[in-house]
Amino acid sequence: IIPELFGWTDDPAEIRRLADMKEAIFREQIREQGIEPLPGVVTLLQTLQSHGIPPAIGTSTPAANLECILEITGLAPYFAARVCSEDVTRGKPDPEVFLQAARRLGADPTRCVVFEDAPVGITAAKAAGMHCVAVATTRAPEQLRQADLVLPDLTAFPLKAVKDPFSCFTAEVSG
Repeated sequence: IIPELFGWTDDPAEIRRLADMKEAIFREQIREQGIEPLPGVVTLLQTLQSHGIPPAIGTSTPAANLECILEITGLAPYFAARVCSEDVTRGKPDPEVFLQAARRLGADPTRCVVFEDAPVGITAAKAAGMHCVAVATTRAPEQLRQADLVLPDLTAFPLKAVKDPFSCFTAEVSG
């Protein structure tokens, strides 16, 4: 993106150096300013844990950023598997990140539910054969219509659906 946006350089080593610098600044800012989980995240993770359902993270972010975020938010212990940008050869909308997460959990992809906030992630989840709950925290709900279910935020997810996660795809959820 750097050459296209800024026209600074075409040199791959310099592009990598600039990208690494940007990510280091991001982590420094998070450490200084803090970061809080989005509303509903902790409750959902605690509910999954209490029902013996191991969640995974499949993200396009670098591992160093993810580990920093999980450490600061205290969410690291909840995740049984993590797949980051370094773990895949193709990014979203390719399903590789979600298929690897399912593999690391030992789960059938068709029995997985992905929570996403971006259209490319929804496309990746659907291509992996997974159900997808879109959370409209960073995009307008209309941009997330490809998902099986669109929620305004995670507080709107029906926690009773954790026992039978696929039941929420047949019922209307308002938010």
